[in-house]
Amino acid sequence: MCGIVGIFDLTGQREINRELLATMNESQFHRGPDEGGLHLEAGLGLGHRRLSIIDLSSGQQPMISRDNNVILTFNGEIYNFMDLRKELEALGYQFNTHCDTEVILYGWQAWGEACVDKLRGMFAFAIWDRAKQTLFLARDRLGVKPLFYATLANGQFIFSSELKALKLHPDMPRELDASAIEDYFGFGYVPEPKTIYKNVYKLEPGFCLTLKRGESNVRPRQYWDVKFAERPAQSEAAIADELIERLREAVKIRMVADVPLGAFLSGGVDSSAVVAMMAELSADPVNTCSISFGDPAFNEAKFAAQVAARYHTAHRVEQVDADDYSLIGKLAGLYDEPYADSSALPTYRVCELAKKQVTVVLSGDGGDENLAGYRRHRWHYYEEQMRSWLPDSIRQPVFGLLGRVYPKADWAPKIFRAKSTFESIGRDSLQGYFHSVSVSSNELRGKLFSEQLKRDLQGYQAIEVFRKHAANAPTESPLSLVQYLDIKTYLPGDILTKVDRASMAHALEVRVPLLDHQLVEWMAGISPDLKLKGKEGKYIFKKSLENYLSDDILYRPKMGFGVPINAWFRGPLKTQVREALLGDSMMQCGLFNHDFLTQMVNQQESGMRDYSAPIWSLLMFEAFLQNA
Repeated sequence: MCGIVGIFDLTGQREINRELLATMNESQFHRGPDEGGLHLEAGLGLGHRRLSIIDLSSGQQPMISRDNNVILTFNGEIYNFMDLRKELEALGYQFNTHCDTEVILYGWQAWGEACVDKLRGMFAFAIWDRAKQTLFLARDRLGVKPLFYATLANGQFIFSSELKALKLHPDMPRELDASAIEDYFGFGYVPEPKTIYKNVYKLEPGFCLTLKRGESNVRPRQYWDVKFAERPAQSEAAIADELIERLREAVKIRMVADVPLGAFLSGGVDSSAVVAMMAELSADPVNTCSISFGDPAFNEAKFAAQVAARYHTAHRVEQVDADDYSLIGKLAGLYDEPYADSSALPTYRVCELAKKQVTVVLSGDGGDENLAGYRRHRWHYYEEQMRSWLPDSIRQPVFGLLGRVYPKADWAPKIFRAKSTFESIGRDSLQGYFHSVSVSSNELRGKLFSEQLKRDLQGYQAIEVFRKHAANAPTESPLSLVQYLDIKTYLPGDILTKVDRASMAHALEVRVPLLDHQLVEWMAGISPDLKLKGKEGKYIFKKSLENYLSDDILYRPKMGFGVPINAWFRGPLKTQVREALLGDSMMQCGLFNHDFLTQMVNQQESGMRDYSAPIWSLLMFEAFLQNA
């Protein structure tokens, strides 16, 4: 895994500031501590930080083709590079290394922009073609690897793996984007293609970008999207068998490395499935690692230990203390823009633990998005049934009224907390699903934001992110639709962002078999009835794994990977929350209603309301302001 950076003069061939490029490149040293390289020529500068994984002695970047015409800087891994190498050698291309980087270089020369269609892996790269005076950038299909960019007022185009590198350029726009602030407090992250800054973007997963010198248009092009077209009917047993074979193959191609390799093992279905496949494929014990929590409500360590014992892995586990909030200040520096998933804390710790053993790990991320494994998928399906049974003329006013008048009883047992369900059923399908995933409701954001921020938003609401993707969704199934929305938003914006920054902070490469695009395409074609069956999410996946994992791994309630922030905010972090949310940076930024901020803090402390999710998002926003 690596870090890439670049400066390109769109208007001519002005000299690139070498010192600036080097500084931007070195800001990503943590992504690639093994080697660094720069390439400069008229109007272009490319930088690279390398974490050596394959062909340790060669493969330095930026890499230049044998004819000196094409230069590449690349972050990621291409798992089918040996097959592509043979194909390119048959076309007459000669290779100097044994690494995957060179395959992209000559793939561009052989196939042009279509080279991305042949790549199987995780990647973000930039290729400069001197003859065509063209800069080509691409990001992998699911967004495992990040890529940020901006077009500057001075006519330069800049890009990097992390936003922190772009922020070092003196001309990068620094004005906050009001719509991105709304998105952040809706979703808990800033969804692609926006960043928190106006006119600074993330290249979306499955997109590429072609820039030509002398042309100012910067228009990303989509080269891939997941389809949900069901395949011809097969028996349940046949689908389960094929699912295992495809998973095994996706795991196998990700076990190639010239450095120590292992796996995250949380004790959940997905990571346990990956470890089971690895154990079958490996002659040596698989290196596995887990984080345990003192709070049993968050602790899956005993289930991880059960899988480790069954497959005789070399297992390491460390306990994260219930009061392990020392990283809060560090998160803003890791993520560069507001990011509100509190599981970033244990994710950082498990990456820290893994790096003590290995340089590459396999993870189980992606199973829930692909196979309808989240509770919210089940509840959305139930709500959709209610919506189909009751005409809008009855459902919306009746349930809308119930949602408004039913008390917000955060203190009560869950059975009496019906307000959120009533509110969701009273909305349309997209509004209902947004309500189930949002960290702050529309009503709360309306109270939280200042009048100036509301004016700047001009009526914009975060649900527009869902509406944009839903308009392009290749499915009529309500369940497949929300899976598609997750794949476009939550997966790259939250899950993969969290893992990339936490792992790269420790120079650790994370590979994701369940997000192999060929496997994703195949799983998308499974009937929704086999993904969610009754109350059982990931039904067909669990059935396929019954010979590999015990029932208490497969069929126990999902726990997640959270931390007890509600208890923290009423206990050891009470003073820190009050000082941060009611301090100068939040009071003077002009974005928030000071009276409501005070009310939130007071009611959280007293136990009257559970504002822990929006308060965490505010705490992370304040940390961002301090680091901006």
